[in-house]
Amino acid sequence: MISANIEQIRERIDAACRRSGRRPEGVTLLAVAKTFPAGLVAEAVQAGVVDIGENYVQEALSKRVALPSPDIRWHFIGHLQSNKVRQIAGWVHLVHALDSISLARELDGRAAQAGRIIEALVEVNTTGEQSKFGLEPERVGEFVRALEPLSHIRIGGLMTIGPFLPDPEGSRPMFRALRLLRDTIAATPQANMNLRHLSMGMTGDFEVAIEEGATIVRIGTAIFGSRKKPA
Repeated sequence: MISANIEQIRERIDAACRRSGRRPEGVTLLAVAKTFPAGLVAEAVQAGVVDIGENYVQEALSKRVALPSPDIRWHFIGHLQSNKVRQIAGWVHLVHALDSISLARELDGRAAQAGRIIEALVEVNTTGEQSKFGLEPERVGEFVRALEPLSHIRIGGLMTIGPFLPDPEGSRPMFRALRLLRDTIAATPQANMNLRHLSMGMTGDFEVAIEEGATIVRIGTAIFGSRKKPA
C-alpha cells in the first residue's frame, strides 16, 4: 500500500511540475513519519523515499536507532526547543522551523561542537493564525540579517504551513507570498545564506505549493494513512 501511495504521489508531483514548467527533480518528497512506526517508515524508504520528517526529538532518536541506514536524511519539522538541540545536532539533515534568535544560537553552538554546519529553514506564519508558530512575514528579513554572524548554520530557505481549508486553492496566496518573500531576501547576499528551499505544501495542498515554487513537500497521510487519534 505504501509503495503504491508513493507512486501515486510522485505522479501528482510530476503533473504539478509539468503544469508549472518545472522539473520533478527539483521537488523533494518528504515523508512525515510522526506517530507512524519504524516498520512503515522502512517501507517508504524501500519505495525510494529517503527524506524522513519527524516532529518530536525522542521519536526521531528511536526511529534513527531502528533504521540505521546512512541513506536516510532525517529532517526535524516540529517546533524545536533549544534544550533538545544537542540530541540532534550531530546528524540532522535539515531543521525546518527556525523561529528565534536563541534557537539559532543554540544550533550554531552545537553544530560547532559537532564539527559541522546545520542547514535550517526560517518558519514564516503566512496565515496570521495565532495558533501557529513562525515569524510574521515583515520580520523575516531583519531576522535573517541578525543571523549573519553565525558561521555554523546555513539559512537554506523558508518554510510555512498553509491554512487548513477544504479547497487547496485557499493556500495559494500564502505559498505565493512565501516565494516572493524568499526572492526579496535573497536579493541581498549573506555569507551564511543560500535560500534554495521553500518547504510548503502537505497532503491537502502540495500540488498548489509546487505550482507556486515549493522545493520540499511534507506528506504524511497520503503515504501512511490516517493517524490514530488517542483514545
